[in-house]
Amino acid sequence: MSGLTHFDGAGAAHMVDVSDKDVTKRVAVAEGWVRMSGDTLALIRSGGAAKGDVAGVARLAGIMGAKRTADLIPLCHPLPLSRVALDVEPDEALPGLRLTATVATTGRTGVEMEALTAVSVGCLTVYDMVKAVQKDMEIGGLRLLSKDGGTSGPYRA
Repeated sequence: MSGLTHFDGAGAAHMVDVSDKDVTKRVAVAEGWVRMSGDTLALIRSGGAAKGDVAGVARLAGIMGAKRTADLIPLCHPLPLSRVALDVEPDEALPGLRLTATVATTGRTGVEMEALTAVSVGCLTVYDMVKAVQKDMEIGGLRLLSKDGGTSGPYRA
């Protein structure tokens, strides 16, 4: 299990001890998308979805999701987040919505999981809000775009 920090020498899962790590600014950016028909995208863009402002509700849900990451992912540390932003943008070429989360903290561990959770919850919320008009939407492209801070240094996809 060498190199996998969430496992001890015997292979048992454990929460990583970060108490000896330096406190630094940590930022992570993640993205994902919801592919849908052009008609569903037009409905969202016009504000005609029966449940209301799809992008606005997805944005709030993603922010809330980032804040609850440690409750959802068993070995994540609870972190005081200093920034969570979720951009929800229409993409005619997809067609659908592209979601990008930026999460920041000052701490001993990174916020990659919080950024990925924000996008995941945002995408699921989009699906929930318009599933009455289209059930075959596709969620995909979930990935970490970048991260800064910490001993491993910066990462760019």
